[in-house]
Amino acid sequence: MPPNKRKANGAKVPSSVPNVASSKEEFSFWLLKSEPESRLENGVDLKFGLEDLKKEPNQTACWDGVRNYQARNFMRSMRLGQKGFFYHSNCKVPGIAGLVKIVKESYVDHTQFDKKDPHYDPKSSQDNPKWDMVDVQFQRELKRFIPLHELKQLHLDHKKNSGPLAKLALFTSARLSVQPVRQEEFDYIVSLEDVTS
Repeated sequence: MPPNKRKANGAKVPSSVPNVASSKEEFSFWLLKSEPESRLENGVDLKFGLEDLKKEPNQTACWDGVRNYQARNFMRSMRLGQKGFFYHSNCKVPGIAGLVKIVKESYVDHTQFDKKDPHYDPKSSQDNPKWDMVDVQFQRELKRFIPLHELKQLHLDHKKNSGPLAKLALFTSARLSVQPVRQEEFDYIVSLEDVTS
């Protein structure tokens, strides 16, 4: 992939982001945030929505630019074949647009070494790289776009009785650009495709 093409929301977040889950908990599903609308940073357009992924060769792209240790560690625990939600972030109507599959496990993110890249990290070196990325492949669009405001309402409705979205990382650690999703959360959100809002 060309190094100037953005594949992920690489916003830096404070290290004080609360833990999403215990270190013993293993996940098989994910939520990956990316920006579907143009936003220039250091002369590079960070735009990369689901439609952009569909245009890539083999509908596959590297998920680069993540600069948060917890999000990086989640990527390091991703395994081949696991599924994730492609989430449109930092846009007028944020929400879940589609599904992707992990097709390459974590490896060194080359953008950390490129001084012209918005995600360059002067503290990282070829001998001691700090940041990783994974490759994802488009699986399908959701039958309907599921907006954040709908998920928030379901989260609030279920928070009182520990429903399927009560612990969703999208609300407990909202700023993370890569988040784990539990099996029951994944299944529940996919079931919303058939619900008319």
